[in-house]
Amino acid sequence: MTKRISVLGSTGSIGKNTLDIVRRAEAGAYKIVALTANSSVDIIAEQAEEFHPEFIALADEAKAAELTSRLSDMDVELGFGSEALIEAAKRHADFTMAAIIGSAGLEPTLAAVGQGNHVGLANKECLVCAGETFMKAVKASGATLLPVDSEHNAIFQVLEDDPKGVRRLILTASGGPFREACMERLQSVTREDALNHPVWSMGAKISIDSATLMNKGLELIEASWLFDRPSSEIDVIVHPQSIIHSMVEYLDGSVLSQMGSPDMRTPIAYAMGWPKRIAAPVERLDFAKISGLTFFEPDMEKFPALRLAREALEAGGQAPCVLNAANEQAVAAFLDGKLPFLGIARVVEAALDAHAKGSDFACAPAHVEAVMALDRAARATVDEQIVNL
Repeated sequence: MTKRISVLGSTGSIGKNTLDIVRRAEAGAYKIVALTANSSVDIIAEQAEEFHPEFIALADEAKAAELTSRLSDMDVELGFGSEALIEAAKRHADFTMAAIIGSAGLEPTLAAVGQGNHVGLANKECLVCAGETFMKAVKASGATLLPVDSEHNAIFQVLEDDPKGVRRLILTASGGPFREACMERLQSVTREDALNHPVWSMGAKISIDSATLMNKGLELIEASWLFDRPSSEIDVIVHPQSIIHSMVEYLDGSVLSQMGSPDMRTPIAYAMGWPKRIAAPVERLDFAKISGLTFFEPDMEKFPALRLAREALEAGGQAPCVLNAANEQAVAAFLDGKLPFLGIARVVEAALDAHAKGSDFACAPAHVEAVMALDRAARATVDEQIVNL
């Protein structure tokens, strides 16, 4: 049977890789229902011409005329603005890839979850910002949440049915481009330096998060919600080769890992095909050519973002949402040349300290509107910090 697929965030790295699997599949295996993007008219127009979706949503309403003109000869329904993203997520699909980056993906992903079908979660910020609200929505709708981040997907693959048999989850991290850099080197990191990841090919925001190790911190919080584990039962280990994508340690001493080439098409294919496995066009591991697998503890002094994320997870309440929003704003400032690399973690910590003074800091936002209001407030706090710097 033809599987109906929607891709929220089709012009980003995860979206493109999802469509690559569709492209290489047998004819008739998939039907693209909806594609969405923020403002990338050229890319989504090319995708529309190749995959012939039923609906396209573009968040940037200023680009409406341009996209409409570009696709004037196609029989495709177009929508513009944030509501159009939600409409795309509500279209009937057997599988929805939720790959909109940042807190902007929360409402569309919740809309996809509300349909009660299979949702590939590549937006970790949904769980960081609104973990309790999000997981309640998943339970209420009966949706199947399939993690797409390589680390969480790895854990999902090897996690056995008995949760009481698990001692801890172990998230692996490549360490980013600066894992061997000294503090003096980190003081002069440029935008180009930070975007140059040694292993993974990712978008700008995730690349910067990987360079600061904030990406691993956000994944720590995501893992806690996905697998119902406290911070004390989730460890992070740096593994530069990125061949072991994460591990589960059991009470009897067994450690199960998922291994593979560092290619996001593997976890994407696993999510798209679940509960079966489908082919993915990835390089196969040649164990005879692997010179070694190394592991070491992350340096919390050089990479305080990881420490801040763990502290936010343990604090709960508003802390994870503030952490995420502050980080998004700080990364954007760094990419725009308004903040030094080491300033990212500094302003995130300052934002957390500022919001911690509020009387309701210990209370998690009760609904989506409260999450988005807190998100805006945290961003404003970061903007104030940047001005002060």
